[in-house]
Amino acid sequence: MTIGPVKRRDTIDRTLVEGVAQLLAQAQSALFITGAGISADSGLPTYRGVGGLYDKRDESGLPIEALLSGEMMARRPEVVWKYIHDVELACRTAQPNRGHEILALLEERIPRVVVFTQNVDGFHRAAGSKNVIAIHGDVHDLRCTRCDWRKTVPDYATLTFPPKCPRCASVVRPDVVLFGEPLPEAPFQRFEEEVARGFDIVFSIGTSALFPYVARPVLLAKSEGKPTVEINPGRTDLSDVVDYRLVSGARHALRALWIALKGKTPKPTRLGR
Repeated sequence: MTIGPVKRRDTIDRTLVEGVAQLLAQAQSALFITGAGISADSGLPTYRGVGGLYDKRDESGLPIEALLSGEMMARRPEVVWKYIHDVELACRTAQPNRGHEILALLEERIPRVVVFTQNVDGFHRAAGSKNVIAIHGDVHDLRCTRCDWRKTVPDYATLTFPPKCPRCASVVRPDVVLFGEPLPEAPFQRFEEEVARGFDIVFSIGTSALFPYVARPVLLAKSEGKPTVEINPGRTDLSDVVDYRLVSGARHALRALWIALKGKTPKPTRLGR
């Protein structure tokens, strides 16, 4: 007799997990490219999933690409702040999950780890990752649209919308990349330099990898004969490219990898690497 609903467990190919864990045990460097899927296990909405951010429309029927655009920030900043506030509220009531924590733990085991994230929630740093490139920024970082005033806030609880700069009274904006805006030069240059150095293994985690700069490191590693791994419950444009595909949510797959990895002996670090 079954009491209550039966909870469906996430399944994963253990043979693949063992194979990827062995590669991690031997790696001296690893790149983890993360998207909204890794934070979905914390309760944050994905962009393209059911009920995600892309489903939102305002009263006029404008899509999220227009509502969260640089053009809208210039014309009607209160509209952008309305939807950015929704993102921040979701972050405020959530926490980094075990997937974020495991990527931070891997920095202690692998000599060179880079986390390249498209997420603006700040969860990787909150979980303890130190070498993070947040290419789209962080909703907790604010900057003035006119002067050089900047501030990092824990949340938006004390803000009025749209907030004004305490120095020049101009509109303040979140320091994130809005739709239609270019990527910030400094973090992108840093990312390019890291990719140029190369990695022993490259992961794509919880991202549809639609942007060329997200997919390129995976394609480059593949062309150089370096192992590539995708963690995603759904198919993406990289699914037929990568060497290993773990069909699973990020938290579950990373937890399985961490358990398998703990039983393996790491490769000694070579001088000069």
